[in-house]
Formats: sequence, structure tokens, C-alpha cells
Amino acid sequence: MQTSSTPEVQEELAPRLRWAITRMARRLRQEAGVDLGPSQVASLATIERHGPLSPSELADRERIKRPTVTRIVGRLEDAGLVERIRDPEDGRASILTATPEARTLLKNLRARKTAYLAKRLGVMDAEDRRTLERAAELLEGMLE
Repeated sequence: MQTSSTPEVQEELAPRLRWAITRMARRLRQEAGVDLGPSQVASLATIERHGPLSPSELADRERIKRPTVTRIVGRLEDAGLVERIRDPEDGRASILTATPEARTLLKNLRARKTAYLAKRLGVMDAEDRRTLERAAELLEGMLE
């Protein structure tokens, strides 16, 4: 794998890719049709996927500061999407879990976003879909 970046990558490919990924993420959030912000949805999904979690663990996984987690979790609690329970090993600490309502909400959000993408992919020819399949593999590799 080449580790140096050419001027074409820095000036053309990287900005185009950044723009396309950013716009697609925004469009998918719009298609989800939910009143939660992106940080709230991401935190909720992390709690669902990796929970139960302490607020500090959530901050680490989301790469955000603890005060930000406190605000996000407060909003999620107010919405009935997160439950805070006392840590059985440390009564001063709490553990976060997703409520059944949160699990249903996330399932519906994922289904709406997937349906949006599936509809767009369905009108593409097979070669373009294969290209995007390969791009998905490459993007997943970049995230590891």
C-alpha cells in the first residue's frame, strides 16, 4: 500500500470523496426523519451495540468529552431512550442501557436508511453496483 499522497489525491480525490461521504451521511439522516441530532443517534447506537456502558466508556467510544456525553445522555433519558442504572460494582457510578423504545427506533431508522439506499442502488446497472460494493469494502478497510 502506498503511504505518500500525490497532489492529485490531495487536490482532487480526497475532497471529492469527503464531500460525497458528507452529503450521503446528511441525506441518510434526513431520510431517517427523526428529531434526534447526529451525536444523539450515534451515541444511542453505540449504547445499543456495545452496552451496557458507563458514560466514560461511551465518551471513549464516541471520541467525545465527558461533559458532552452528559448532555447527550440527559436528552436521551428525557426522551425515554436510555436508562441509567447504578453500577453494581461501584454504587457511585452509573451504567447506560438502551430502552426497548430505543431499540425499536434504531431498527426503524436503519430500515428507512437502508430502503433509501436500496432504492437508489436498484436503478443502477450491475457494474456500477459492483463498483460501489468494492468502494464499500475499501471504506470499511479505511475505518479499521
